[in-house]
Amino acid sequence: MTILQAFSSLVLCLLALPSVAAHGYLAYLGIVDGQSYTNYTGNVPNADPSPSVIRQVSDISPVKGASNPDLNCGLDAQFAQNVASANPGDLLVFDWRGGDNTNWPHNTGPMLTYMTSCGTSDCTQYNSSSSKWFKIAEIGIVTNATSNGSPVWAQQSVMNGAFTNVTLPSTISPGNYLIRHEIIALHLATELGGAEFYPACSQVKVGGSQTGMAKDSEMVLLPGAYKDTDPGIYDPDVYSSNSYTFPGPPIAAFVSAAASSSGSSSSSSTSSATSPASTGSTSGSSSSSGVQSICKLQRRTQSSAESIARRNLRHSSHLPLGIQESHQQKGHSLWGDLVTTFSALRVGGLKIAKGGQSAIY
Repeated sequence: MTILQAFSSLVLCLLALPSVAAHGYLAYLGIVDGQSYTNYTGNVPNADPSPSVIRQVSDISPVKGASNPDLNCGLDAQFAQNVASANPGDLLVFDWRGGDNTNWPHNTGPMLTYMTSCGTSDCTQYNSSSSKWFKIAEIGIVTNATSNGSPVWAQQSVMNGAFTNVTLPSTISPGNYLIRHEIIALHLATELGGAEFYPACSQVKVGGSQTGMAKDSEMVLLPGAYKDTDPGIYDPDVYSSNSYTFPGPPIAAFVSAAASSSGSSSSSSTSSATSPASTGSTSGSSSSSGVQSICKLQRRTQSSAESIARRNLRHSSHLPLGIQESHQQKGHSLWGDLVTTFSALRVGGLKIAKGGQSAIY
């Protein structure tokens, strides 16, 4: 076999392989009560499960289609064994990872958070397929210091290695809840059916003695709240417009009222694992504005060497809205795989140019 034939065969094989870095899952849920931080570890999709509060999904791939039953809690989501404890006003910290445990791979689209009551159940056996959900937070396009004052998707910060922070409503009634945090990736949403949904459900028992509840008119079924033709799901102008319309219902009135009275925001925010986040607001016809939370939290307990290595993997650039999302994570491009493989095989006599590669996916 000639070098050219070997190269061609390798290219075909690599093209046939799925890219684990192109999708992802909720790896950790943190709860901050003002005095302490509790970290709950999720399970890698389709791995042997360990006790967790996060419902395990079967695959890192997205849910496709607004009417897909898996839109509820993720692909073939399974009941979790444990239940986290929280109180009204606590900070929820969501740590999303790529399929290979590096940074989240997408940077275009909103992040939304819903809750539903498990009733008298502790949620460990609660079937939420016909449950009614209410929205407590949403974040889309922001303008902040780290984007140099330019509009950028908040999801870009997650791609850069940040957490997503959501404040539990300060007046929410006590009880057993599923908290559904969702990333919608819109990099393919210029075509109908191109949106990718990544929902994740965590089981939480909320304490306190508050009385806040959503109205029936603010509650929705999932699936049922979205349509593939909704402006926030099918968006031909996603790369050219600074305006965005969130899908689903508005944030529940009791959440917004509590946020207004306390001077905080009903939108979610992002924060770096190593530095405080800055202020930002969403934009669009159904967007909400607010202040980014300050949060200095490490991803998890880890060695100094691992911490440094993970920080080095984070992206330092912020892509303007006019640039399409690209597969640029170090070591996970098709071109990088080719170079690495040929280096390992020590195939001589073939030069591979490495400049200017950026594969759109």
